[in-house]
Amino acid sequence: MFRFLYSVLLYALFPLVVIYFAYRAYKSADYRQRWSERFGFSQWQPADIVVHCVSMGETLAAVPMIKQLMQIYPDYRFTITTTSPTGSAEVIKAFGDTVQHSYLPLDFSYAVKRFIQHTQPKACIIMETELWPNLLYFAEKANVKLVLANARLSEKSAKSYQGKSGLTRPMLQRLGLIAVQTEAEAQRFIALGVSAEKLQVCGSLKFDFTIDPAKIAQATALREAWQRQDSPIWVAGSVHPGEFDAVLAVHKKILADYPNALLIMVPRHPEQFNSAAIAVTQNGLQLARRSMNDDVTADTQVLLGDTMGELVLLYATADQAFVGGTLIVHGGHNPLEPAAVGLPVFVGPNYRDFIEITQLLSQSGGLKVVNSGDELAQSLSHYFDNQTDYKLAAEAAKSVVEQNRGALQKHTELISQFIQ
Repeated sequence: MFRFLYSVLLYALFPLVVIYFAYRAYKSADYRQRWSERFGFSQWQPADIVVHCVSMGETLAAVPMIKQLMQIYPDYRFTITTTSPTGSAEVIKAFGDTVQHSYLPLDFSYAVKRFIQHTQPKACIIMETELWPNLLYFAEKANVKLVLANARLSEKSAKSYQGKSGLTRPMLQRLGLIAVQTEAEAQRFIALGVSAEKLQVCGSLKFDFTIDPAKIAQATALREAWQRQDSPIWVAGSVHPGEFDAVLAVHKKILADYPNALLIMVPRHPEQFNSAAIAVTQNGLQLARRSMNDDVTADTQVLLGDTMGELVLLYATADQAFVGGTLIVHGGHNPLEPAAVGLPVFVGPNYRDFIEITQLLSQSGGLKVVNSGDELAQSLSHYFDNQTDYKLAAEAAKSVVEQNRGALQKHTELISQFIQ
């Protein structure tokens, strides 16, 4: 009954959904294509395994796992779905035409039913918390084995699920296996009615990524080309509107003490690139844009990282990093990428989507939570001034990543056993 009412509500909202995607298409060309996939009118080929990766972060975490599963099941056909253009780009970059790739249809019953009927998978692996009632209902009805991988469930999400238990409890019970990141999250799933037998604590796949040494060498060469080997460089990665001016104000304070300092500002979404460029010039700072191959000269104060897929490279050129989505009420982004290249990391107070990872890094001394732009400026300056403290923080951040690897092997073994 609850799922039926949910479906009726979705159909009632259909015009608003169309308006939303039309607005996204107006803001970004990437949203103007492939609507047939989003609304369930595409023609999909059969697949043995469907993996839903959501957006870029989840896709990057899933790629090594998918590659291992492809080695275990060389005769299986894989379909990988995402919901965002950035996630889609990562799938194409990692797999090319060796997999079938599509946006996951929106959770209208006709759309997901048609998707399941076309792909006919043996198993569907869903990354993190991207759970949709109709998708799970029609998949179970078609005898598809359902896996939630790299699962996370914050206290806030658990309370939200509890408040909609008539809809969410049956949905969660349809999952045959949940590979959860932490014991605390496992207990939250159990409190929501999931059988403990379905749960396995495997850690986070986001620890199990490797950085190509060639990328580090490329970053070193970039810094030399900029002639900034001895200049203070910091990255503000995955920043959002609402953080642009705060980050630029911080950099102005850094410049007061270090006139040769360079900020590399990387907006989270492509449609924000031009707005970020305008914010830099309106703040009176000298701008170079990575997308335009602008030279980084002695006068350049801000390099705008307005390209896709280069965030890790840009982190590797720098000395310190701030991870965005945390000075605004958003939930934050992954702090492991700068930590893995050995940078001290800073985040704002709103990091609810990465609580466990943030706490691990913070407890080690590799990450600091700052409550304001002023505090961020003071903390950056402290590490620029104090090389001993800087090196301790950098080493601590890197060791947290190295010490927590292993989730990848646990996931692939568990999932392959479940599928068999």
